[in-house]
Amino acid sequence: MTVYDIAAKLPSIDMLRDRCKALAVLECIVNGGEPYYAYTRSWGDDDAALMNNGSGDEWAVVFTADGAFIRAFDHESAMSPYRNPDHDLWPGLLDGMPVVFRPQIEEPAFGDEEGQFVATVVLWRLFGDDRWHAGEAITFPPLRGPHDDNAPDGSGLLEILLDDIVDRYVTFAEDYYGIEVDPTVVAHVVAHRPLTDVVVQTLNPEVTVAGLHEDIAAIGYPIGAA
Repeated sequence: MTVYDIAAKLPSIDMLRDRCKALAVLECIVNGGEPYYAYTRSWGDDDAALMNNGSGDEWAVVFTADGAFIRAFDHESAMSPYRNPDHDLWPGLLDGMPVVFRPQIEEPAFGDEEGQFVATVVLWRLFGDDRWHAGEAITFPPLRGPHDDNAPDGSGLLEILLDDIVDRYVTFAEDYYGIEVDPTVVAHVVAHRPLTDVVVQTLNPEVTVAGLHEDIAAIGYPIGAA
């Protein structure tokens, strides 16, 4: 798995936005603390979906007026800028990127203490494009051993955004939160069907739609009658 495999499997911009919102809503329901997945409609003039696992790995999808930009960072990747003293990006990572996405490279949230852009995965898609793009002709580092099947660039962090998002979230919730969640309810949220107390309390009996209303509304997700 590399960024090229992810690029071939990611959905359209609109569908990706819906999936990112769904992940953020699921987090609001099952987790009352710092969210693993989040979504904001106040990323400057843009929207942004964010993932942070608290262990140094993160990704962001920024939805702009021109399209969408994805940046991921795997702190253990051999492609990490921290692997070299100058913190240079891996060769080819940004090759061919449209100039309209240049502000994302200068975004302070995506940089180190010196303001230098940090990433191991970069993707983009303009409205009107028929596919996602990544840097041209990236040469990936070799696997680090005979049993290493991890993505060398950390692109596996983005797999939850692919078509099997429901199954992946069920597995994630079990592994990360130690809870079992009903896949039909996860599918309900992923499909952007309106939330009701019945739906949210199937995932977390301690919450209500009214209690989550402000957070859910901020994400831009539909809320139904209780």
